[in-house]
Amino acid sequence: MSLRINSEAPNFTAETTEGKIDFHQWIGNGWAILFSHPKDFTPVCTTELGYMAGLKPEFDKCNCKIIGLALIPSITIRTGSRISLTYPMTSGRNFDEVLRLLDSLQLTAQQPVATPVNWNPAGDVIIVPSVSDEQARKKFPGGWTAPKPYLRIVPPVFF
Repeated sequence: MSLRINSEAPNFTAETTEGKIDFHQWIGNGWAILFSHPKDFTPVCTTELGYMAGLKPEFDKCNCKIIGLALIPSITIRTGSRISLTYPMTSGRNFDEVLRLLDSLQLTAQQPVATPVNWNPAGDVIIVPSVSDEQARKKFPGGWTAPKPYLRIVPPVFF
């Protein structure tokens, strides 16, 4: 089954280290990241599982559950946004980037902003074009810089 952007990941039940789950029920109304591996017990996947286990407290702070499975070929974030990252089996994924991406998605789901290249949670953001200058003045009373008329940059102090 092929998933498209904004499509919902299929539901499934699975035995996990936390017991049996129904995937959609397990997610509830929160955020979730499903990361998968091509097969069980591969060296790169083992390092990824260990790293994600270490990052779990960071995902918990973001109200985001994480689950790793074998034989589903993408990482999926189930919200109004969906991201699919595909890596070859010989290259470990950058889960710090996945956590940064989650921060961006959660911010942009709540605020009328976008995050620029190499953004980090302490960095400036971009006011989205659908927000008029008049609306932006109300939302961002401290103002913004505009190196181009369509590029309005605001510091993160508003969030």
